[in-house]
Amino acid sequence: MPTTTRTLPFERPGVLEPPPAYAELRRTEPVARVTTPDGTQAWLVTSYDAVATVLADPRFGVAPLGGGDPGNHTLFQDGDAHARLRRLVSTVFTPRHVESMRARIEELAADHVAAMAAAGPPADLVDALAAPLSITTIGELLGIPADDRAQLRRWADTVLTVDMSVPTGELDGAAMEQAWESLSGYAAELVATRRSDPGDDLMSALIGVHDAQDGRLSGDELTAMVTTLVSAGYLSACNVMSVAVIHLVGTGRLARLAGAPEQLDATVEEVLRHQSGVTGEVLPRWAHEDVELGETRIAAGDMVLARLEAANRDPDRFPDPDRFVPERPNPHLAFGRGPHHCLGAALARTEIRAALHALAVRLPGLRLRDRVEDIPWIHGFVDSGPAAVHVTW
Repeated sequence: MPTTTRTLPFERPGVLEPPPAYAELRRTEPVARVTTPDGTQAWLVTSYDAVATVLADPRFGVAPLGGGDPGNHTLFQDGDAHARLRRLVSTVFTPRHVESMRARIEELAADHVAAMAAAGPPADLVDALAAPLSITTIGELLGIPADDRAQLRRWADTVLTVDMSVPTGELDGAAMEQAWESLSGYAAELVATRRSDPGDDLMSALIGVHDAQDGRLSGDELTAMVTTLVSAGYLSACNVMSVAVIHLVGTGRLARLAGAPEQLDATVEEVLRHQSGVTGEVLPRWAHEDVELGETRIAAGDMVLARLEAANRDPDRFPDPDRFVPERPNPHLAFGRGPHHCLGAALARTEIRAALHALAVRLPGLRLRDRVEDIPWIHGFVDSGPAAVHVTW
């Protein structure tokens, strides 16, 4: 049973390394009482099996018990409302649909890397490859005009990231609200445009979805889907690509992929296992009824923090978990599990694979210009990642 309440966040030995406290808690108290930075009491879950249970068990919801927002039109809700949205969206946003985009995403990645090479070193990997590849992929997926994508990226960055130029803990709330309203307004206009002039993009397909059981997606639901894909989808993929390159370049593994494309998929999976929690964690869960989790009783209404970073380094599931071993069996939890498993997982994998392959082939001598500890980092509400990754070759 829990005996001590610890205070988050835990210290890290380095930006890419997990807090040592995770390993200690997995051994001694895999479901531990903690206090969040804002003073909220919660349960911190660190073992693989317990984290997988929290993510998959419907008794844990993404909304507080009795606190669901009646105006919520996103996938971030529970129960029948979430199940209906997911069924409708999954009808068209399928792995097969993403696979049909693979060649185009690989072409985009190769073009961005070629432009980097032509411009010559040094380059900012975030601005030259990760961000434009991610926002362009989302833009083409949704049928967003090319001229609008840079502005969408600026809105998403403003909404989801903390401005590092202001003191810690201070946010420009007015700028964030204005950016969100602009992004939402643009999304609503895109939905209206596609209703009157459908194309062969995902948004047009979502508008056309109709199911006898679930009906159609409403205008508000379609708008929410666009804002989620543009903001969270773009930023998450951008951050994972950036951190993947930092890791692979630092360990000398990037160049090896040029001559071994068959290792790409396994490398991507191991990258995902290692970066989970470095760039982002799953949203908090709340117990919707009393639950026994291992030897700990979680009371209805309690907040639960399931830590992917800790679960994906559990030695009971991943022998020698801190080593980078692409050949290992890899049931990582980077995209979650259960009803809220990330719908964009296949798309993210395709983007990461394309970026790494393009760099390995065109710039195998890529190296970091700065020390890892000197790379500027931006922390956001949904995700965190490097503000810039300066590379040379």
